[in-house]
Amino acid sequence: MKVLFVSSFAPIVTDKDATRRLYVDALGLSLEDEGGYLHSESVEGVKHFGLWPMEQVAQACFGTERWPDDVRVPQASIEFEVDEVAASAAELEGRGYQLLHGAREEPWGQTVARLLSPEGLVVGLSYTPLLR
Repeated sequence: MKVLFVSSFAPIVTDKDATRRLYVDALGLSLEDEGGYLHSESVEGVKHFGLWPMEQVAQACFGTERWPDDVRVPQASIEFEVDEVAASAAELEGRGYQLLHGAREEPWGQTVARLLSPEGLVVGLSYTPLLR
């Protein structure tokens, strides 16, 4: 597997008002609001920065708006852009890592597989045409 770049970083949000006050009001980041997901492709140093609501994280990983009680609660999400998502995910599984879900295409055209890191991060292996 060859990681091409960090495609996305997103703190996982549980208190939307406090999070907005920090990132938008205090830090002055210009973030677009798309259904409660605040994001930008213009924060230098990362292709995509977002504030990802927990219920959207749970939906993306498990198809439900509630994070499972028996899975460690993540604090952030980081995605690494790769050329072959399915092959990269299979490589990690072959090394003993358990995926939250295998490679699949999201409605916005990104293909992604996700796992939970030992530190509690949702780690994505992605292919994102919009960022290339």
